[in-house]
Amino acid sequence: MSLRINDTIPNLSVETDQGTFDLHNWIGDSWAILFSHPKDFTPVCTTEFGAVAQLADEWEARGTKVMGISVDSVEEHKKWKGDIESFAGAKAGFPIIADQDLKVAKAFDMLPAEAYMPDGRTPADSATVRAVFIVGPDKQLKLSMTYPMNVGRNFAEVLRALDGLQTAVRENVATPANWQVGQDVVVPTSVSDADAIAKYGSIDKKFPYLRMAKLPV
Repeated sequence: MSLRINDTIPNLSVETDQGTFDLHNWIGDSWAILFSHPKDFTPVCTTEFGAVAQLADEWEARGTKVMGISVDSVEEHKKWKGDIESFAGAKAGFPIIADQDLKVAKAFDMLPAEAYMPDGRTPADSATVRAVFIVGPDKQLKLSMTYPMNVGRNFAEVLRALDGLQTAVRENVATPANWQVGQDVVVPTSVSDADAIAKYGSIDKKFPYLRMAKLPV
């Protein structure tokens, strides 16, 4: 069964290079990002893990934990981290799930239930394990993205989306296309003009259903 937006993610016990965690306990009261990879020691994935490592301060500033997933062993993860840190010039302090049995990949609908890893497998055998999941403190899936193996993920967009999700929850608003922190937000249609003006001071009414406002500083 597919994992959809606002579904509670499976509370799996996962083995990582930093020990064993129950996903819900690991998330705790934080936001969380799970990002998955089809195999260790692959070129695009190495650059992506490096990008995540370089953004450690940004994740912390947003109260967000990050955890990788790769369909290889703990020992391989530990060796791979050396390459990641050398490439990125940053410590990869986040845990990486060792999903050799495909438990996580299947539970998050990245692979079909009948999938298995053949002997001498290549990344192509688990190519769809190339996803990003943003999870809220309520343990519900807030956003997911899936990428092919030949296109690196844009973690600036992951950060932007995380900012949008956190702002939407905190301020009870929506965010428009290409929104960045500090820009105008969308007033929900459930809020009257009068209530919106009382809250924001003024609104920019493009259409009856599209009203923009500046968040209080």
